[in-house]
Amino acid sequence: MKLHHSLATLVGTTLFALSAQAEVMGQAHTYSVDGMEFEGYVAHNSNLDESLGTVLIIHDWDGVTDYEKRRAEMLAAQGYTAFAIDVYGAGRNPTSMEENQQRSGEMYADRAEFQKRLQGALAEAEWIPGATDDIVVIGYCFGGAGVLELARTGAETEGFVSFHGGLNLPDGQNYSQVAAPVMVQHGSADPVSGMADVAALLDNLQAAGIEHSAQIHGGARHSFTVFGSGDYDLNADRASWEALQDFLAARLD
Repeated sequence: MKLHHSLATLVGTTLFALSAQAEVMGQAHTYSVDGMEFEGYVAHNSNLDESLGTVLIIHDWDGVTDYEKRRAEMLAAQGYTAFAIDVYGAGRNPTSMEENQQRSGEMYADRAEFQKRLQGALAEAEWIPGATDDIVVIGYCFGGAGVLELARTGAETEGFVSFHGGLNLPDGQNYSQVAAPVMVQHGSADPVSGMADVAALLDNLQAAGIEHSAQIHGGARHSFTVFGSGDYDLNADRASWEALQDFLAARLD
């Protein structure tokens, strides 16, 4: 799901305009997990003496693309250090729909490996210049599913936010170890994970005693935040972004 540059420019200069005081710096960040090399992307605001906090971004099923980099830069403009992590490995970004399915399928088929890569990236955040100990994890689509996957491992962060993510609970997993609040941003017309999946997730979080919240965007379909996609919904994108800012302010600032 690639960034549509004309729409992204419009959104960037209106709804998500960068502060005149912000000088956003972004660059690739290479790291390793268990001997395997990964390449993510880090963005920060060089005009700030201190970051407001760190936001870890888990990518969609097509890997780290301009979309994740754009979101990282938007967060940097708000004063956060953003780290778009790589789940697939350096040089393994998909280049077709078939490879999207293959790469994401590999992670769903091997949950232990998926979790190891997510946990390794979370640990890597400690070594990023300007990053803080306080971290919120967010993700879109496949990345939204990754957010919940990481949360279920008991990873200690300040919070987890899933945007139009896959919400199914894998066999053998539960939410008993979740260590921070969970927020869900979801469309009511999402054909991938419908309202029954949302209800089941919230029931599970409630039963486990986990602080949680959900914002349902009426009529929004899957990928409603992805610029240029057929599902893009400006109102839902704007509302979910504002909700994220409130969540970050409460958990990090």
